[in-house]
Amino acid sequence: MMLSAVLAAIAAFNIYLASLPPISNFEDIKPNPVTTIYSADGEVIKTFTAFKFEKVSIDKIPDYLKKAVIATEDKNFYNHRGFDTLGMIRSTITNVMSGQVKQGGSTITQQLARILFLSNERTFDRKIKELIIAHRIEKTVSKDEILEMYLNSVYLGSGVYGVSSAARTFFDKDLSKLTLAEQALIAGLPQAPSLYSPFVNKKAGIKRRDLVLRRMYRNKYITLEQMEAAQKEGLHLSTKPRVYSYNKAPYFIDYVLNELKNIGFEEQEISQGGLKIYTTLDYKSQNQAQLTVQSALKNAGLTKPTNQIALFSFSPTTGRIYSYIGGKNYEISQYDRVSKAIRPSGSSFKPFVYTTALQQGVGVDDIIEDTPLTIKDWSPKNYGKKYRGKIPLWQALAISSNVAAVRLIKKSGIEAVIQTAREMGISTALSNDLTIALGSNGVKLFDMVVSYGAFANGGFRVRPYCIERVENSRGVTIYENSGPKIVKVINFETASGMTYMLRKVVEIGTGKAANIAQNIAGKTGTTNDYRDAWFVGYTPDIVTGVWVGNDNNSKLPGITGGSLPAKVFAEYMKVATKNFPQSVFDYPKMNGSKSLSPIKLEDVDETVDETEEMKADKKSEKESDNNLQVNMDYVQQSAPVPAPKPQKPQKPKQLFKQQPQQELIEYDDEKAVSNGSVPLPGM
Repeated sequence: MMLSAVLAAIAAFNIYLASLPPISNFEDIKPNPVTTIYSADGEVIKTFTAFKFEKVSIDKIPDYLKKAVIATEDKNFYNHRGFDTLGMIRSTITNVMSGQVKQGGSTITQQLARILFLSNERTFDRKIKELIIAHRIEKTVSKDEILEMYLNSVYLGSGVYGVSSAARTFFDKDLSKLTLAEQALIAGLPQAPSLYSPFVNKKAGIKRRDLVLRRMYRNKYITLEQMEAAQKEGLHLSTKPRVYSYNKAPYFIDYVLNELKNIGFEEQEISQGGLKIYTTLDYKSQNQAQLTVQSALKNAGLTKPTNQIALFSFSPTTGRIYSYIGGKNYEISQYDRVSKAIRPSGSSFKPFVYTTALQQGVGVDDIIEDTPLTIKDWSPKNYGKKYRGKIPLWQALAISSNVAAVRLIKKSGIEAVIQTAREMGISTALSNDLTIALGSNGVKLFDMVVSYGAFANGGFRVRPYCIERVENSRGVTIYENSGPKIVKVINFETASGMTYMLRKVVEIGTGKAANIAQNIAGKTGTTNDYRDAWFVGYTPDIVTGVWVGNDNNSKLPGITGGSLPAKVFAEYMKVATKNFPQSVFDYPKMNGSKSLSPIKLEDVDETVDETEEMKADKKSEKESDNNLQVNMDYVQQSAPVPAPKPQKPQKPKQLFKQQPQQELIEYDDEKAVSNGSVPLPGM
């Protein structure tokens, strides 16, 4: 019954289409206005340049490229009237059954209608308009003219419109010089340009290319031998500067585009829909970050392609992302080291151990032993084998004592520390052994910055976001961020205590290079052989993390978390904090233990958090990402509960009884790292 009604409706629609006239002045029709992305302070940080292309006539476009596009996008192109009736029936039934537009079935002519006249919104109204305009286009110009316009205007990713521009951008070739394999790759891009772009994902691009070649073979456009030979051809991409360089914040733009797709925007709608996308980025801060990282790497002699840096900064109260640098040169590598790279964190992981202890009732002035320690066959060591005896907890963190961190996790419990890290925002795999106290497992910079945000805001995990609102080409707001998504993860007293201790790290400990203002707190991190250097720090309004390392996991030239990363943090925050001149922590004052001598500056080694006993394995960046990618599941919660009143300081207590020093067991790399558990992950 329903099928009969659908068929009757289609028949009536066909009669209506037959009565429509051609489109007048079709040659004068211009495409939709360009989409523009703005920073929060009004800077244009990305424009999808409309028709940045070299127009080419249909007879100059290679025959295989035309056939590849037809085989992939619209195999009945030369036989329909603008839409594929059978395809339309199939997609209509599917859409009616689901109650929404799930299946497109768009022909090349329909896609051209969308490019020239319509938005990409998935509504029945838009689909009907698309059919009407496609049919009128077919009445107005020839099939070859339609194909020519489509091939010259279709978006193919990386800011490229049209096949001629794609040939030069991807392969640095004229259209006439493209191989069959290269033509097939370009033909496979329109469906999902960023997903299949060889610049973004070579494997996905090649897989899509091979699918196009199979369709060409099934449609008898090429022989079996041609298909197999083309599928074996290697990918030889252009090494010339690309349109990426015209982005003022390219790694951030990638993050924004991914978020838009998660919201529900399609790629062609983003690139050709004339949207105005307003983001959270503070361009002044972003620009300072870019200048700082480039200068710092150059001054440190880190000029090789493998030498990398990442910086991520956001608001711990609103969730707005202020700055985002996923690597030192987007032209050379588009790999995002903020949200994708997984690297051992060294001592920057220790705050999770201390947080767990504070949650369990330990105080910042409670006494812990900074003395040699042996647990079974493992003897963690402080840097330089320097030990200070009985010291308060805040001092142990300030000097980044390894043995104190191991004692603390043994007392608090490994599972409890893992649970704390999970709740605060760490999404990667964590081994169930004591070495995680020293940062033996891989983490993401994105996760670390989110987690430290809970120290800054009174104990809440706040989800970062990058898009404030989106307007369509008519200026109507079609998306608006609903506000920060927050979850209470630690209590107010714990956040206060951790901030007190992490301020000590910056004031007199391993993070002195980051000490640019009164309200700076943070922690350094360095892994063995100087493979990774971290600094994650914050004010009440901004949390910023910096990571430095090599993509191939090789050694850095003596760089620690307290050196280059802390200095980059400081230079960046000098600019970023100007937006918050009156910023102060709303935490009760803590005085520290007066019964102990303060730390002497000469006793603090900036490399003290270097974990000599750790042995980072040499897994590649891609292997680690494949094994350790875990998505954070944020839960929205109502507004923060009022902070409880601070309690009076309690008398310091001794956490561990003094034990006789044991003879240190000979150091063994493998046992020292994992005690036989999961090996230490690399990038």
